[in-house]
Amino acid sequence: MYELIQITEHTYYINSPSKVGVYRVNDDDVWLIDSGNDKDAGRKIQKIFEAQGWTLTAIINTHSNADHDGGNTLLQNRLHCAIYTTPMEKAIVEYPILEPSFLYGGYPFKKLRNKFLMATPSKAQEIDTASLPEGMEIFPLGGHFWQMIGVKTPDDIYFLADCVFGENILAKYHISFNYDVAAFFETLDFLEKLEGKLFIPAHAEPTEDIRPLVALNRAKAHEILEKLLHICKTPLPFEQILKIVFETYDLTMDFNQYVLVGSTIRSYLSYLADTEKIEPYVEENTLLWKTKVE
Repeated sequence: MYELIQITEHTYYINSPSKVGVYRVNDDDVWLIDSGNDKDAGRKIQKIFEAQGWTLTAIINTHSNADHDGGNTLLQNRLHCAIYTTPMEKAIVEYPILEPSFLYGGYPFKKLRNKFLMATPSKAQEIDTASLPEGMEIFPLGGHFWQMIGVKTPDDIYFLADCVFGENILAKYHISFNYDVAAFFETLDFLEKLEGKLFIPAHAEPTEDIRPLVALNRAKAHEILEKLLHICKTPLPFEQILKIVFETYDLTMDFNQYVLVGSTIRSYLSYLADTEKIEPYVEENTLLWKTKVE
């Protein structure tokens, strides 16, 4: 773990729980794509750079989930690097309390204010202001989080953040986090058309062909939608729906999983409501979800 793997002359990645991209502009100037999940990840990245004799110029945060920007604070404080991301992600990078607050839907109680859901704050700038290395491209990857982006290095290597997850993760957890299901499907369509030397999702093995992984993620999303349509044939409140989802997939609920899976299932229900397949309505001061009869 935390092994530096060279892909091309200038592009590397650090094999960690959430893969970290590295682009070496020249012998000294290096850019990071994400920073790992916590300060320990930051320390390990710093040691790698010191061993290579590299200077960290900037970090690009693909999005503001704590496992992608958790190393920001340590690296910025020690190495004085710039940090760039999109405007909405910038807000959470600088004010991490927003992440568990959004997931929970209110002020998060203490057990939700943990490093898994909330990184330490760092100072970021908007990606549009960055003087990117020549030939580096930034592109939107909607769906998983607010304004997630991917990065293509000049070596034709794509870093894809959390837009798709590996087969092992889908088989074990089934429900990967999604904020905007419609945008997620649009991103999957976009990925299928990409051509490149190598594709590196943060939570899957690098691959020369991203399409099989896209197909797996799309199939799992449709499976979840079908299960929700079946569950909601009888009008149910959200908490009951969530309980059935956990039981259906044999998942174990804890506080983190409650907010992550819960937020995702709400997003799936919103997608079904917007596509007029499920009807939300209020009855006796309870919000119910009911599958529409075709």
